[in-house]
Amino acid sequence: MEFLVASAIGVLTSAGIYLMLRLRTFPVIMGISLLTYAVNVFLFSSGRLVVGAPPILVKGVETYTDPLPQALVLTAIVISFGMTAVVVMIALGAYLGGDDDHVDDPVTEDAP
Repeated sequence: MEFLVASAIGVLTSAGIYLMLRLRTFPVIMGISLLTYAVNVFLFSSGRLVVGAPPILVKGVETYTDPLPQALVLTAIVISFGMTAVVVMIALGAYLGGDDDHVDDPVTEDAP
């Protein structure tokens, strides 16, 4: 199970970096989102990958998972969703204002 989660983190990270290196706005936003998901899965897996274990320690339970990474991931999901919405609106405004969705515009020779 650890190998599967580690592979998923690697695939999400590599796809996110590939998309961030594109020169269009939407793939960059998707790449940042994929990197966010990779970090969230990494944080979640840091609290032990145990199936069916409770997140709190009670009497008679031998193994439990750490609830702190679960709370951190839940908070990170909410924050990343809000920030993605803000970045999409900024990118949409830039596209509508300039009729171009390139991340870095080429420098012209007559620019000061």
